[in-house]
Amino acid sequence: MGKLPDLFDLTGRVAVVTGGAGLLGSEFCETLFEANATTIIADINKSAATNLAGSLNASVEPREIEPRAISLVVDIASKNSVETFFQKVEEDFGRVDVLVNAAAIDPKFDPDSLVASDSEFGFEDYPLELWKHALDTNLTGIFLCCQAAGKLMLTQGRGVMINVSSIYGLVGPDQRIYQSDENPVRYKPAYYSATKAGILGLTRYLAAYYRNKNIRVNALTPGGVFNEHDQEFVDVYSTRTILGRMGKKNEMNGALLFLASDASTYMTGSNLVVDGGWTAW
Repeated sequence: MGKLPDLFDLTGRVAVVTGGAGLLGSEFCETLFEANATTIIADINKSAATNLAGSLNASVEPREIEPRAISLVVDIASKNSVETFFQKVEEDFGRVDVLVNAAAIDPKFDPDSLVASDSEFGFEDYPLELWKHALDTNLTGIFLCCQAAGKLMLTQGRGVMINVSSIYGLVGPDQRIYQSDENPVRYKPAYYSATKAGILGLTRYLAAYYRNKNIRVNALTPGGVFNEHDQEFVDVYSTRTILGRMGKKNEMNGALLFLASDASTYMTGSNLVVDGGWTAW
């Protein structure tokens, strides 16, 4: 057992964060970068990923080594794109030590996505096309990334996978908080609960599958994170948490680094919940 700061040091390790330019993904990338990992920002949004990589690299003193933050485009819903992405990572870096599966469709975070207006549908009328599209990204995308990264981790003899779930993978959405007297009726869509619960099942499966392979697989489950929500929603949501507020986007970083580092070497198949107490009562 090393000294405490050393347990969290990721020097010499390569970390991939899918959805790396997103609300939480960008926070995760910055955290891993600050822990000295070579950080690969994997996102379908090329410009956002490129800008984040440039910002992170500019934040450190000039050095002779290659930049430690790299942006690469990937569509995790496409098997070909995922395989091409990880082939590129293997060619350029030779390994993947940490995989963070943070990419997901959530209409609150992705107002311009295909399912941006899906909250207007009740369950009975929810379009099959939107259901399949969400499953392809939120669940099948993680399956594909874990498959590809798992091959590299088996070859190198070690690795860590972290799958980002949600409190709605643990409990049903309280649809009341999405209702308002002044706005049209809205619902948290069924795909969100289904995929986030599926992530937890996949996490436990992979943890057991990779037993004795020195590959650990855990889940990180955030509660609601403030993202320019209107005040009415914030107030209603906050009453459901023990701490009486929504989370801040940087409040998942400590848990993420714990799971990614040697500080959590006796954890696999676990789910670390950071939700302000939402699921405790």
